[in-house]
Amino acid sequence: MHIEPQQLDEEVSFKLYMLNRLFQQAYQAFLCPLKLTYPQYLVMKILLEEDGIPVNVISARLMLESNTVTPLLQRMEKQGLVCRSHHCADQRQRIISLTPQGQALRASIAEVSAAVATSLANLQMDCNMAHRMGELLSEFIRKIK
Repeated sequence: MHIEPQQLDEEVSFKLYMLNRLFQQAYQAFLCPLKLTYPQYLVMKILLEEDGIPVNVISARLMLESNTVTPLLQRMEKQGLVCRSHHCADQRQRIISLTPQGQALRASIAEVSAAVATSLANLQMDCNMAHRMGELLSEFIRKIK
């Protein structure tokens, strides 16, 4: 099967890239007062779901290499949001846990998700359509992995 080359605006990957950038911009307006970047927000979401986990678990959830995640975690540690400790059984493995300051952001982090959803609703984005799109994206991700 021969598939013709597409114009940039027709490529699904470009549309996903643009959508990702727009979502990050939408989140940034709500994350700025918390002094969090979007990747830091994602790490916080992971740790609020399950605290005290190894770096490789965070890396896997974000689909990033640990050498990309480690500097992010180091910056978060300097901000006082997380602490990095060695695993008892394997000293090479780092365990990431929320500090009390990081735990204190729990409600604010939850509000960010709600605020972004509200701002999308204000743009008359249909929640059912967004849910269906999420399911389609999950299917794409599963197949591409």
